[in-house]
Amino acid sequence: MKILVLNCGSSSIKYQLIEIANSTDLKAKGLLDRIGLPTSELTHQVTGKEKHKIVQEVPDHQIGINLILKTLKDPVYGVIKDENEILAVGHRVAHGGENFKASVLITPDVKLDIEKCIELAPLHNPANLKGIQSIEAILPNVPQVAVFDTSFHQTMPPFSYLYAIPYEYYENFKIRRYGFHGTSHKYIAQKACRFLGKDIDNCNIITCHLGNGSSIAAIQNGKSVDTSMGFTPLEGLMMGTRSGDVDLGVLLFIAEKENLSIADTNAMFNKKSGIFGISGISFDMRDVEQAAEKGNKRAQLALDMYAYRAKKYIGAYAAAMGGVDLIILSGGIGENDISTRQRILEGLQFLGVEFDAERNNSRGKEAILTRPGSPVTAMVQPTNEELVIAIDTFNIVTQSNFNI
Repeated sequence: MKILVLNCGSSSIKYQLIEIANSTDLKAKGLLDRIGLPTSELTHQVTGKEKHKIVQEVPDHQIGINLILKTLKDPVYGVIKDENEILAVGHRVAHGGENFKASVLITPDVKLDIEKCIELAPLHNPANLKGIQSIEAILPNVPQVAVFDTSFHQTMPPFSYLYAIPYEYYENFKIRRYGFHGTSHKYIAQKACRFLGKDIDNCNIITCHLGNGSSIAAIQNGKSVDTSMGFTPLEGLMMGTRSGDVDLGVLLFIAEKENLSIADTNAMFNKKSGIFGISGISFDMRDVEQAAEKGNKRAQLALDMYAYRAKKYIGAYAAAMGGVDLIILSGGIGENDISTRQRILEGLQFLGVEFDAERNNSRGKEAILTRPGSPVTAMVQPTNEELVIAIDTFNIVTQSNFNI
């Protein structure tokens, strides 16, 4: 079965075409960027071939998806002869609130519930809905599945997800911690346990999705019991441009001193803070590390702050679960940044992490980062959120039970 996976942003569409039979096979992937501008750009790549770029005006998501389908059918750059070969479409949906504890087949009621969650994810859910509606118009008979960033974390207990504010705000507005990157945390925990031969249902795991957006999750016996992101993706770790945890008094103080609107304050903490705000150089860890190597003290400070906060969450989650068996690093930084991994994992001997600097000298692949016999295993596990979406879509449409 060929499944189209779509991740629709406000001005972009990421996609993969994955075939699932006895195994999974990535046929093609790509990114359509700058939707709504005259210079919209589609970067398309068939597995094993060079990238192909198309620059043309793409005014909206429906026209964008039509362009993607046209490219997938292209006699030179395509991988299918007809869009009818696509038997299902899986969508990444940012926020499912408390309504969705698992991926679901998209129905009119599901769309209404996704729409209700727009106030919880005003930047993401509208774009996700546009993708769903576009497929309905283009491929009206193809089943669609919604896979939610938040659903994996719906197993958190109330003492973990509630904020210590008047309870009526939870009752009236569902103000609580939801967590994000759930698809990634689920995938890397399952994949790493299979790689190591561990039983995920009898294991304490800390998963670290480290990239421009970063979060850490505590997974106990296969279920998320805590995660660093909260009501929004702003809470938790220091990130590329997000502040992460901050005293709310700081927000109020700066807003008053600078006479900032709510929108301006939100932009400052989400888009001008984090690694970029501290370093003053970039949100890209590679640029910051280069500057630190040249003696830039603010760049070095940003690196130290990032690693320290990740280390602090790891320690907290180990305490919350009564110990840890496995620590997994993933995402663009977790998979590729050797020095940041070392800063995070060194000094965790008290937890049983016997870090091995030589094993850490690898990028972009599964790798154990601890010495043989280490009481706690730390490892790199590359993430693949699109594959999780494709498998969930396959299982729901076929009512099968295909594993990662």
